[in-house]
Amino acid sequence: MRIAPGPRSAPWSDLHAHAERLSAVPTRELFERDPGRFERFSRRGAGLLMDFSRQHLDEMVLGRLLELPEAVDLAGYRDAMWRGERINATEERAVLHVALRQRPGEHIGGAAIAHEVIEERERMLAFADGVRSGRILASAGKPFALIVNIGIGGSDLGPAMAVQALAHHARGAPRCEFVSNVEGCRLADLLAVADPHTTLFIVSSKTFTTLETLTHAQTARQWLRERLGETAVPLHFAAVSVNHHAMDTFGVHPEHRFKMWDWVGGRFSLWSSIGVSLAIAIGREGFLAFLEGGREMDTHFKSAPWGQNLPALLALIGIWNINFRDLPTLAVLPYEERLSRLPAYLQQLEMGSNGKSVTLEGRRADWQTAAVIWGGPGSNAQHSFYQLLHQGTPRAALELLLPAQSSCASDARHQLAIASCLAQAEAFMAGYPVESVRREFEREGLSGERREALEPHKVHPGSRPSTLIAFPRLDPATLGRLIALYEHKVFTQGVIWGINSFDQWGVELGKRLAGQLIASVRDPAGQPAAASGVQKVLEQLAEWRDAP
Repeated sequence: MRIAPGPRSAPWSDLHAHAERLSAVPTRELFERDPGRFERFSRRGAGLLMDFSRQHLDEMVLGRLLELPEAVDLAGYRDAMWRGERINATEERAVLHVALRQRPGEHIGGAAIAHEVIEERERMLAFADGVRSGRILASAGKPFALIVNIGIGGSDLGPAMAVQALAHHARGAPRCEFVSNVEGCRLADLLAVADPHTTLFIVSSKTFTTLETLTHAQTARQWLRERLGETAVPLHFAAVSVNHHAMDTFGVHPEHRFKMWDWVGGRFSLWSSIGVSLAIAIGREGFLAFLEGGREMDTHFKSAPWGQNLPALLALIGIWNINFRDLPTLAVLPYEERLSRLPAYLQQLEMGSNGKSVTLEGRRADWQTAAVIWGGPGSNAQHSFYQLLHQGTPRAALELLLPAQSSCASDARHQLAIASCLAQAEAFMAGYPVESVRREFEREGLSGERREALEPHKVHPGSRPSTLIAFPRLDPATLGRLIALYEHKVFTQGVIWGINSFDQWGVELGKRLAGQLIASVRDPAGQPAAASGVQKVLEQLAEWRDAP
């Protein structure tokens, strides 16, 4: 299935003209012209409200944007993904993370894949239940109190984000911690206080050869062996991998191993056994509710027309900002502390998927793909980088996430968070024009040179585009809906840009070079010389490392 990318379609060129037409019109003026703007530019679906009325667009722009999915046959690509066709063309693989969320009997990806997914899900949930309840015990017959997930990338960012987001649903569960960074301080800090008799390590690595993950796993294994002996190792390790020989060699208990599949990329894998730490934290019912939330968004994405389709609209708004309004970054701003790791998770999901410069046709893309994702919890961010968002020369698009209810039963304080979020959204949109500044000075009686000097500093330009995503509360189902929303956004944008969202050749290059360099790092003098610049740095580092 090869169709010319959206940038070569008729709506694309028209959108450039519309961007020029709107360039001199402040967003606040669009509100002044249309009292019903909120109703026209907000949508509800799958338990979420998406308000994009503060985006710098009008009905003509939205109408042309909605032609892009038809121009690239987005529905055809979507249905091909659901059927299990090999839409990951460069790796000749299917893309079936949606199959991981299916109910029994749905047969997404075919009957064989559906059966395997359901069977493996039940194995994982039985294990998670056993660990959570204390039915599965450590080597000394004690229940596990600490779970340490060892992984990196999709084997870390998703589970770590979700466990933190749903911490209020994890009461009574063992504590779950996550180790990823290869330099080792996080693992060292955990091992310094952990009780080996009640610690379970989960090694998450598709190949069981990932440098960072295997390094940490071997360190944890040695720590455990020294304290409990070799025979204890199998009862203190679980793993998610396809490499059974490596797990045999390592000593993972045969009943504590769970499958991965090549038709699921790591950044889309939280729904699988990669989420075993999440299942331990929130329990079987919580994990099934998480899957069901994702499935609800799947159903919405498959059935809603593009003009009512939340993932498609979120993707199209992103394309409008990136390709037509020259806004290369997206700040993700959750007004919920438990979602503080969501921006980092979305960095991998969006930039790791759509950070490409070559189309499926093998041609150089002469249009921008993907935004640089960043952000942080809204209230903290207001006191750190919101100054740049309001008045800085670099400009960003914004996505604000807002629950109606607090996840920690602090309603009075959450009301302050709601007020702050909505106030900031209005301030980003309306700004503080020079006329308002002058009226403020008049009320204060400020005049003369001081007034003239201060006036330009008080002006806020406004027209900073934001989308508000609101929901009743942060629970497992809602988190599932949010993650699936962003997954389908990524897919939609990739299809329109004409790129493959599901390979990661850029990541592989750096990993390969690191493997080649490790011997020179350990012994710069005894190995073949590295590239001149690298060799000089290695020699200096070795000198400092060996200094008394």
